[in-house]
This record gives sequence, structure tokens and C-alpha cells, in this order.
Amino acid sequence: MIKFLDLYNINQLHKAELLKAFERVIDSGWFIMGRELKQFEANFASSCGAKHAVGVANGLDALILIIRAYKEMGLFKDGDEILVPSNTYVASILAVSANNLVPVLVEPELSTFNIDPSLIERHITKKTKAILPVHLYGQLCNMEVIQSIAKKHSLKIIEDCAQSHGAMLNNKFAGNLGDAAGFSFYPGKNLGALGDAGAVTTNDDSLAETVRALLNYGSHVKYKNKYKGVNSRLDEIQAALLSVKLNYLGSETEKRKYIANKYLEGIKNSKIVLPLCTSESSHVWHLFVIRTADRETLQQYLLENEIQTVIHYPIPPHHQEAYKEWKYMSFPISEQIHREVLSLPISPVMKTEEVEKVIWVLNQY
Repeated sequence: MIKFLDLYNINQLHKAELLKAFERVIDSGWFIMGRELKQFEANFASSCGAKHAVGVANGLDALILIIRAYKEMGLFKDGDEILVPSNTYVASILAVSANNLVPVLVEPELSTFNIDPSLIERHITKKTKAILPVHLYGQLCNMEVIQSIAKKHSLKIIEDCAQSHGAMLNNKFAGNLGDAAGFSFYPGKNLGALGDAGAVTTNDDSLAETVRALLNYGSHVKYKNKYKGVNSRLDEIQAALLSVKLNYLGSETEKRKYIANKYLEGIKNSKIVLPLCTSESSHVWHLFVIRTADRETLQQYLLENEIQTVIHYPIPPHHQEAYKEWKYMSFPISEQIHREVLSLPISPVMKTEEVEKVIWVLNQY
């Protein structure tokens, strides 16, 4: 069986270094907000070209804390609106509603799956305070246009970089293309921890300082609480493990690009729509997502040929019970995407013969 994502073998590549890092933390006797976290934050900020990286408990918290910090800074308030793509994992939207702001859904481009810049301005109102572009599946949104719109309307840009570690536009990395960004290090991400973990990146000193307090019970100084904060700290063990894996992000991304190019060049079947890559540097291929009108049949066919696939994502946000107030709304492009998408195996430990088998099997379909 060709696994969709072989986390066991991905982490086996670095097992010796991961064990050393784990042992280093155990021997230090310090497990929260210590040297390992500071080192990882410095390394990750540098890798993104950002001034600050703030470790948090997970990717959702990263986005929630950015928005919450802007509220504490007096820039956002309850009832303000943030534009979010209608085609995304629900976490992007939860971060807005969790702060008592209003998510305003914007349709994506069918070709890239990302928010359609040509539709953004028609959704801007007096209450709009930010655009939250999601670099879905590892490909950057059209940030040049989004940056221009944000500047024109004095809006913040909050990047959702949960799937785009290392993607680049005009020599600037994901996480440094807006005012702030949220990253996830969920184990299956291109840079994955061995548990939940996340980070906020920004060049804004005040925002970074506020996020640091909010994630630690609202406190800059122990027992002095400036805000009604939360506990969302990235622990020393995950920070140490991420520091190891960060060293290999570049080479593992190159392997993903190699596999993606093999798929793009080799899959030739009129029933399958291949993803559009706008530029080599702007896509890090967290997922390789095809579209087909008969997805369930194709998925079963691949499984019978011992190829695992996953659907990212089967239900669009506006059809989720959590947002039942949207159930009568129509987002036809998002709905089509959610009906048709299927993610093929792609990872830094895939063998060439496995890639070739996936291509051959798909071409026989």
C-alpha cells in the first residue's frame, strides 16, 4: 500500500537527532518557556524573514491570538469584519468568530483554490478591518494584488500559513507578506511537530508583545495580568524537536516539488484536472490536489490499486452545522471544489517507483 502520508518514516529520517533533542530537554529540567523555545523562535523568524516569531500551542490559536491582540490594541472591535476565503479548512473561519468578529466569505479561483482577488473589493464595507488569505495546499495567494487592496483600504493582512512553510514571492517568504501570520506545526504539515504546535510571525513589535502576554494568561510578568489571557504556550520539547526538523525543511520541500513535477508531467487523463502552479517558488506542495467529476469512483479505484488518498475537504464551511446560519448561502465555486477534490500521496519519503505507480494507475483510469 502506498500511504497517503508516512509519518513514521518521515520522522525516522531524523530519529537520532530528535532523540538527542528530547534528551537535552529532559536533562535541562526546564519544560516551559525556556532556552529551546527562544532558539526555535529565533530560527523560525529568520527562516521567514520576519522580525518576530512567537511560539503558541497550535495553528488555530496562532490566528485567534493575532486577532485578539489587535482587539486589545484597539484596532479591532466586536462586530468588525474580516474577509476569509469560502474554500478553506474551518479553522481559518473559527479564528474570526472566536473573537466575536464577523467572517465574510469570498469565493476562490477554481484554478488555484485560493481566494479570488478580483472579488475582494466588492465585499469590503465600513466594518471591514482585515483580509485573511489562506495559502491553501501550499501555494501562495496572489499577494501582490491583495497587498495593493489592503493598502488602498487601510486593511490588515493576516496570513494563514498553516500549509505554506517556505513558500516565497519576490524573495519574501510566507509569514512575511502581511502584517502578521499564523503557522501550524501539526504533525502532518511540511514542518511538523510530534504533537500540536504553532507560531505567530510579525514585524510589529507591539503585536508580538501583546501576543506573548495573551498566550501566557495575559501576563508579561509573573503574577501580573494585563489581559484576560489564555494558556497557549509552545512547550520546550516541541520547540526542540521543531528546531531539528526546521534544518531539513528546504531539502524536504525540494523533494515535494520533484514529486509534484513528476505528477504534473506524467498524469495525462482527460477525467482528471491537475492543479495549477503559478510559480515554482510560490508552491511548496503540502498537498497535491486533483479534481474529478467522479471522485468517489476514482478514490475507490485507487484504493483497490493500493494507493491511499484523502479528501481535503469534503464539506465547505458554509455547510457545516457550526455555521448553520450560512446554510442557505450559495458559493458555487467552493461547492464544486469540495465535490471534486482528491489529494494524492506526496511526502519527502515517497519512492520514485511509488510516484511512477500512482501516475501509471491514474493514466489507466
